[in-house]
Amino acid sequence: MNHSVDWNDQRAFLAVLDQGSLSAAARHLRVTQPTMRARIEALERALEITLFTRSVRGLVPTPQARELGAAARAMARASDAFVRAAGAPPGEVAGVVRLSVSEFVGVAVLPAMLRRLRDRHAGLSIEIVTSNASANLLEQEVDLAVRMTPPRQAALVARKVPAIPLGFFAHADYLAARGTPRAMDDLAQHDLIGPDRSAADLEAIGRVLPDLGRQPFVIRTDSHPAQLAAIRARLGIGVIQSAIGRMDRELVPVLPDAIVRALDTWIVTHEDLRDTPRVRAVFDHLVEEFDTYGGAGPIPRR
Repeated sequence: MNHSVDWNDQRAFLAVLDQGSLSAAARHLRVTQPTMRARIEALERALEITLFTRSVRGLVPTPQARELGAAARAMARASDAFVRAAGAPPGEVAGVVRLSVSEFVGVAVLPAMLRRLRDRHAGLSIEIVTSNASANLLEQEVDLAVRMTPPRQAALVARKVPAIPLGFFAHADYLAARGTPRAMDDLAQHDLIGPDRSAADLEAIGRVLPDLGRQPFVIRTDSHPAQLAAIRARLGIGVIQSAIGRMDRELVPVLPDAIVRALDTWIVTHEDLRDTPRVRAVFDHLVEEFDTYGGAGPIPRR
């Protein structure tokens, strides 16, 4: 085996593994298909193994190729982190910071926070990964994350911020037409917007409305931004982060003393990055923003 393996050949391998064909991988890496084929063949010669077999569905990875995929992805993440670090001027709060947040936070919460961050540090660029799955901070897939589960790995540095309360909200027009519930039992007479298959969300609703079941939900979706959009479209009463509901002039809290759930929240980074100026600036800014967002009581309407 030739132990000197070209990283570009490994990138080509990962692209084919993820894209499923030479042509799709070539488009992904913006090279020609013959170049992609040559890189795969060169890697197979260097490793002295077969990585892909042909089928009517395209290129099928061998079992050994599937095993190598995890290592190739780790190398790709390390390469991306290397480029982000190299692009930051020494000692300056500038460069690229890659940030992982949940879908709802990325859509409804984060943009205003980043506007204020950019006002402070115009040299920063933020790459946002919106996913409800936790990004891999240990392998520096991202530089920072906002998490709703406690980090347990010793290599991670975390700051707990105030829990984010969730409550019932509806559009003012919906309540004007249907009336405002005065007690939990009244919700059974209303159109409700809620989760579809998310076990955590169904459990949270079940704790405050144990006799409700799934039937009253006229809109069921596990996408929290979609639930917010449905509430704003006057489709019924739903659960959203209370701060977002209070900031929307057209939304009204329903049973405002009822907290459906409180999301424990942490700002997290890798210990190797915590003193990097660009990462430290974003980390401290998010802690400051979420301290206000989760724990400051009523937010003025804008």
